[in-house]
Amino acid sequence: MDIAIVSAIRAAAPLVHCITNYVTVNDVANVLLAAGARPIMADDPEEVEEITALCAGLCINIGTLNARTIPAMTAAGRRAHALGQPVVLDPVGAGASRLRTETARDILYEVKPTAVRGNISEIRALAMGTGAAAGVDAAAADAVTEENLAEAAAFMRAFAAEHHCIAAVTGAIDIVTDGAACYAVRNGRPEMSRVTGTGCQLSALTAAALAAASEEPLTAVLAVVVMMGVAGEIAWERMGSGDGNAAYRAKIIDAVYRMDEETLARYAKAERI
Repeated sequence: MDIAIVSAIRAAAPLVHCITNYVTVNDVANVLLAAGARPIMADDPEEVEEITALCAGLCINIGTLNARTIPAMTAAGRRAHALGQPVVLDPVGAGASRLRTETARDILYEVKPTAVRGNISEIRALAMGTGAAAGVDAAAADAVTEENLAEAAAFMRAFAAEHHCIAAVTGAIDIVTDGAACYAVRNGRPEMSRVTGTGCQLSALTAAALAAASEEPLTAVLAVVVMMGVAGEIAWERMGSGDGNAAYRAKIIDAVYRMDEETLARYAKAERI
């Protein structure tokens, strides 16, 4: 990775507008603060365009979408696109219901996000209009493994190329691509799936990274995907004998707060494929 993403975010301190879900909104705000960015959450259609205009980036997360927030997401996305701001779409649960799938696809085509970050089942639902998501989790049959990595990478390249975006799928093995270059990331811990919101946090951090390093979008997204995985590894190393997933959640945010370029480089497990 050729970009010092930790330093870039802290130097820029970007204001990131997050239209996100109420399950994880507090953790999303805190991880942005831990990284040196500044969060703002506004989802009323009457103000989202005005708020977006104040910001450096936008994260749209459909985790708890409803009839009020859907038009707010689209309006904010269009405004950000018009202003040249990076937009990140997190299609939480796409494929689990018709409303989620159609909403995510509408945003994809109308807003034209800079980056899409989700699990493999969500990305497949975006690409095909149907899916087999297990609630908001990836279906086991879709999981990216060493055995199907080449096939998954080809699919992700095609998706990113078609939609002119950076595509990042996260799971046991992460894939990040701009449609041409493609990287596999093997950072993180399986226990991160026992903490609600690590994906939501990563999507918000992706918006912050793109705002801070807009000249190198692929590298910025790759670096922040690695950073979140590294934070999960460091947090797990710091777990005590009586700690559980609540402690792990806090330690992940603490690890982001304490992250530096040296630590990120030492732990990074990313390779071009």
